[in-house]
Amino acid sequence: MPGQNGFGGTAAADDKPADGGPARRALSESVYERIKAMVMDHEIAPGGRVSIDGLARELAVSPTPVREALARLESDGLVVKRSLSGYRATELLTMDAMEELFEMRALLEPPAAAFAASHADEAQLDRIERIVEEMQARPEPSGPYAAYRDFAALDQRFHEAIAEAADRPLLADAVERLHAHLHIFRLGSIPGAGEPTLAEHERILRAVLRRSPERAAEAMAEHLRRSLARQRGRRDA
Repeated sequence: MPGQNGFGGTAAADDKPADGGPARRALSESVYERIKAMVMDHEIAPGGRVSIDGLARELAVSPTPVREALARLESDGLVVKRSLSGYRATELLTMDAMEELFEMRALLEPPAAAFAASHADEAQLDRIERIVEEMQARPEPSGPYAAYRDFAALDQRFHEAIAEAADRPLLADAVERLHAHLHIFRLGSIPGAGEPTLAEHERILRAVLRRSPERAAEAMAEHLRRSLARQRGRRDA
């Protein structure tokens, strides 16, 4: 018997349309985003066990898209799979871990910005510029994950696009694998952080567009220093 899939429609017991096409992918993406929001908003507690069957019941889907979502979230670094105990949400970053994360970013991202200024092609420059323009149209990030999801995604895309434009695949892969923005935004949004973040991104963009490696590296390093300072301010508030 078909049943409600929890996202405004119905789905067969295995959630697989006959063609396995767009409807299947749309369901998979919806389940992924819903569980991701639950982790980001701590509906699934940091360190807490993640029940595949429980999530399937809550979302009114079969276990299949839940398993797929958890595999993606494991790749994102938001859940971990342990033998015999299943999935658990990862713990939140401590301040020491936050400092280390920014140390890693400071090693990787300023050189990436410098390389991007030297090597980015026109399509890559256009993409970086479009991301900044999209961020300008987003509201101040605040509230639950659903409210700042788009801003957070664009923030991450900006940094990854800079790294991809560096023409250094290993460097770009290292930046992407940090999943820095997911871990940082999981701590919650910082009121008032949107405007300075955007201004700092615009400064990086201008340096890259002007083909100035030194200015691009300097602008990225300054952005990371200020971002870390905002995170420290969260702790001290």
